[in-house]
Amino acid sequence: MKETKHEPKTAVGDVLISFRGVKKAFGAKRIFSDLTLDIRRGETVTIMGASGTGKSVMLKMLIGLIRADEGSISFDGEELTGMNDVELGQVRRRIAYLFQGAALFDSLTVGENVAYGLREQFWNTMSDPEIRARVAQSLALVSLPGTEEMRPSDLSGGMKKRVGLARTLALQPEVLLYDEPTTGLDPINTGRINHLINGIKQSLGITSVVVTHDMGTAFSVSDRLVMLKEGRVLLSGTQQEIKTTRDKYVRDFIEGKAPESEDVSQLLASS
Repeated sequence: MKETKHEPKTAVGDVLISFRGVKKAFGAKRIFSDLTLDIRRGETVTIMGASGTGKSVMLKMLIGLIRADEGSISFDGEELTGMNDVELGQVRRRIAYLFQGAALFDSLTVGENVAYGLREQFWNTMSDPEIRARVAQSLALVSLPGTEEMRPSDLSGGMKKRVGLARTLALQPEVLLYDEPTTGLDPINTGRINHLINGIKQSLGITSVVVTHDMGTAFSVSDRLVMLKEGRVLLSGTQQEIKTTRDKYVRDFIEGKAPESEDVSQLLASS
C-alpha cells in the first residue's frame, strides 16, 4: 500500500469543512436551528458550549454517524448530507474520531488496538509487516514506544488516551476530531495530551476539531475558538478575540462563573 505522506504545514489554507444552515432535533429537543461554520485546512478549531448544545453531535454529523435534518455539510468540496454508507466510508478514511473514553478493546493488546482500524480498512492492501511498522510508528508519535504487548488494563487513564490517539494516527487522517480529549485526566496528563495535539498539528499539518470544556486545553491548542449557544454559533474568534470579548455569556463561560440565578448563597438564604 502506498503510504500517505503528510507534509508539515504552518499556514491555514482553504475551507475544508463547511456547515451551512444545519438543523438537527431529537424529537421535541432542538439541538441546531442554524449551524453555520467554516473550518480551514490545517487549523485547530475548538468547539465550546454548555452541556447539551450539540458539540459532539456536530462531530458525528460530519462523519455521518448522525444525519442532519436540514442544511448542508461539505468536506473538501463534496456534499455529505446525501451520501450513502459506502460513500461516507470513503470520507471516514480521511477523518479520524478520537472518542471521549478512548474506546479501547479490553480483550486486545495495545498493538492490536492500534492496528484494529488498519485491519478493518486496509485488510486487502497492507501486509502484516506494514501494519506492525505503522503501529510502532504511531505509538512512538504519542511517546509510547514498545508497548504493543501491554493490555488496556495495565494502562493509566492518560496512557489509554494516548493509545486511542495512536490508533487514529495510524490511519494517517487528514482531519482529527477530538471529543473531550482531556476529560478525567490529572493536570500533568492533560498537559501531555495538549502537547501532543500541538505536536501533531505542527509535524503532520492535520486539521483538528476539538470539543472540550477544559478552557486550559482550549487556549493551549486552538487557532480559533467557537462558542455554540441556542442552536447556532454565538461567537467565533482567535484566542485573543475570545479572551477580550465583551459578550457576557462567553466571558462567564471561560471564567467559570455560574449564572446569578444559581447563586448558592441566595438559594440558601431563601430556604
